[in-house]
Amino acid sequence: MTSVTYAWQLTHDLDAFLARAGDFLRSRPARHTVALTVTEALRRRGVNPYGKEAPVFGALERDGAVQAAFFRTPPYRLNLTPLDERGAETLAALLADAEIEVPGVNADTDTVAAFAGAWERRTGARTVPLRSERLYRLGDLAVPEPAPPGRPRIADAGDRDLLARWYTEFAEAIGEGAHRDGGAWADDRISYGGITLWEDPEGTPVAMAGVTPPVAGQLRVAPVYTPAHLRGRGYAGAVTAEVSRAAVASGVREVLLFTDLANPTSNGLYQRIGYRPVSDFAAYDFTYEGCEGYQG
Repeated sequence: MTSVTYAWQLTHDLDAFLARAGDFLRSRPARHTVALTVTEALRRRGVNPYGKEAPVFGALERDGAVQAAFFRTPPYRLNLTPLDERGAETLAALLADAEIEVPGVNADTDTVAAFAGAWERRTGARTVPLRSERLYRLGDLAVPEPAPPGRPRIADAGDRDLLARWYTEFAEAIGEGAHRDGGAWADDRISYGGITLWEDPEGTPVAMAGVTPPVAGQLRVAPVYTPAHLRGRGYAGAVTAEVSRAAVASGVREVLLFTDLANPTSNGLYQRIGYRPVSDFAAYDFTYEGCEGYQG
């Protein structure tokens, strides 16, 4: 009888992880967009952009072929590619036994539920649902008409303070406010022309939309932000359509974005522009109050 090797391989070495799992991640660039864009960012900027604690990466292999992967860049949550129940159980056991901190998890809805259940059984943690998201892929772009007054332009170094402030406001709105310095984020995006502003006729920025650098033929639109007092005027739709148009013109095969399913306005807007659903995702946090032997 032929034995089957089925095991997770863990590493803190980004290059080793990409050598092992890079082809797997590129095999489904839409479903693996977060892993692709985050590892590309780490490759460009170094593996400790969020703090001193080293990221951890893992690949699940079956007879030498990668079946799934994960990464965690502290202080952020664990991020998983699709996993079945067995993969979730074995990963939960491995991370718990290695005492790897897991404050939460992001994944498609089936995977996040499977891992959360396995993690609760292994550690006694309690799952706290944070948000539900939908991944969209651009089909035929439909630019909103009439466009609001003004024009788009690429943000530059002179916009750094504004971008930092807007990013901080955006991050706080989605519950990620404490995790990244807005100035560092702005510097990174400016370095590759990754933010487009919509300006009103007087030249005042009124909204922004960003894109990740292209990798594996895909890029993701993120974030899209309009200050609260300027919403409802079409700025978000106009600037999103502009970065989407530019992405298509650049030759990427897939233009993607996530939306919060609790926000029907943004989901309706992106569908009118031409985005079509791919898959649903969720983010959970874990709490460890009262747990013995595991501190999260």
